[in-house]
Parts: sequence; C-alpha cells; structure tokens
Amino acid sequence: MQTLALVGCAHIHTPGFVNRLQARGDVRVKYTWDPVPAKAQKNAAALGATAVESATTIWRDKEVTAVVICSETNRHRGLVRAACASGKHLFVEKPLGMGAADAYAMAAAIEEAGVLFQTGYFMRGLPVNQFLKAQIGAGAFGKITRIRGSNCHHGSLAGWFDTEWRWMADPSLAGCGAFGDLGTHALDIMLWLMGNPARVTGRVAVVTGRYAECDESGEAMLSFPDGAVGTLAAGWVDLSDPVSLQISGTEGHAVVIDGQLYFKSNQVAGADGQEVWTDLPAALPHAFDLFLDASGGGATAHLVGATEAAVRSAVMAAIYKGAARTAWVAPRLPAG
Repeated sequence: MQTLALVGCAHIHTPGFVNRLQARGDVRVKYTWDPVPAKAQKNAAALGATAVESATTIWRDKEVTAVVICSETNRHRGLVRAACASGKHLFVEKPLGMGAADAYAMAAAIEEAGVLFQTGYFMRGLPVNQFLKAQIGAGAFGKITRIRGSNCHHGSLAGWFDTEWRWMADPSLAGCGAFGDLGTHALDIMLWLMGNPARVTGRVAVVTGRYAECDESGEAMLSFPDGAVGTLAAGWVDLSDPVSLQISGTEGHAVVIDGQLYFKSNQVAGADGQEVWTDLPAALPHAFDLFLDASGGGATAHLVGATEAAVRSAVMAAIYKGAARTAWVAPRLPAG
C-alpha cells in the first residue's frame, strides 16, 4: 500500500483523479492541501484524508512517497521543487510550466532528484495512437509530408470556466489560454510521433469574449527539420471535433474520424483506407493509473519524461510568441 498526498485541488481534472484514487485498493491518500482550505477539505472528505493548512506537513512526512499536483500552473514550480527536495515522486497535471524557462527548471530539478514523474498526456495510451507510432517507426508512411492534430470542445460556450475553474481562463495563472490548455494534448502526440519542430508560428483569438483576457481558439503551424509541416487546432468554442488526427506521407495516409482509424499504406497488406482499421493494440491504462502503478513499484516504460513535458511547454510558448509577433519562432529545445 503506497501513501500519497493531493497537493493543490484547483485543476478541472481533480474530480476525475479523485475518482481514480477511490477506485484503487493499493493507494492511501493521507493528506490534501490547497491554498483555499475549503477545496482541500472537500477532497479530503472524498478520499478519507486529512486536509492540512501547510504543504510543509506533506514534505516532512516520510510515509508519503508520492504527490499529485493539481494546482494552478503558476504554483507548479514551487511545489515541484519542494517535492523533489523531499524525494517524493510526482504526478503534475499539464501543462508542466508557464513557459520554457519555468518548465526546464522543473525538469532539471526532477531529474537531479531521481524521482518518478508523470503528467496527464493520456492520449499516448489510446490504441490508435500506439498503432500509428509503431507504423511510423516501421516506415509504413514513407516520408511524412504533413501531420494535423486537433483537440477542441465547447467549454467556453457552455461556461465551464465561469466559477470553480475560472483560473484556467486567466493566462497569468494558467500559463496559456484555451489553445494551450487543449492544444498541449494534441501537440504531445504530434511531437511524440514526429520529434521536435525547428520553427513554429500560430494565431489565437478571443471568440465569444466570455473570458476577455483569454484566447478561446487557435491554430498553429510547425516546421519539422525533415521538411514535414504540422498544423494544430485547439479551442473551447467547437460544437464537435470529428477529425482529431491526419498523417500523410509518400507511402501511406491515416485519418482518425470520431475515434476510428482509416489507414492506407503501400507497405501494409490490406491497408487500403476504405474501411475502419481495427487491428489495433490494447489500450494502455490511463496516464494517471500508469503513474500510480509505477510509484507503487511497477513498470515505468510508459511514463512521460520530465524533459519531454518541458519541451511541450517550450514549444507552446513559442507558438504563442509567434502568434503575437506574426512570425516564425524557434522554440527553446534541449541541446542535442
């Protein structure tokens, strides 16, 4: 039985993580903390934990081996550093940082501490994405010329961020607006499949004005070193988002429509692109459960690296900079 603490309860995904923790028989949540005591108390009641006034209680308790950080993004750095100093494994909700410098500082601290890290990029575990990763590696697409990702919902139209989750529509606390919030998931898949881009640019927009200081939609372009071009769409003002991924290459093509894959390749028997492709691997556990498994002594192979997560923050920050400048921007990337 491993002992955890929930550090920060602000993120909109917190209730989902609480449900997953409740469903596990191998995890005990000893403490909850949030700068708003009522949030800590609410989640403590759900988890049978103790709400503490100071996170220092958590850092000093050696029985707590891992923490789940669901705070506002601008609090991540201080909490991550404290967790690293106390040798606790970390699940940190995305995005990791407020930008490149913030995220890379956390990645360095995590790697120096030698603790496990995970973030909420759950899309990697989907069967379609696992399959496409393997097919790219096997050369089924030939030379990839373009890739398009999209991740949109109607949260702004529905007022999801009007009350309890209002901070997520404040870039000074969240580090980004709607485009960065949802786009980071699709961006992770694109970089996981293609590697890091050399240059990026984009455009973000306020659509309804419901959250005046916050973009609600956006589109980005990514130029990869091998000549492939990526485009990325994300926002909170879409009634539906049927086409989530498209890959085109000299030997193959794939499109994901409403979660179903259509796959064509000159290199793969039967892949004519006419019918839904169903020969897929099994889904991996959710990213959060992968962390709980790993922090409890299980496999770590499918965890997202801290530097990987930092790169996503850095590339997203460069996209926003490109949007502000109406120019291509080279993202800050790790050496080599």
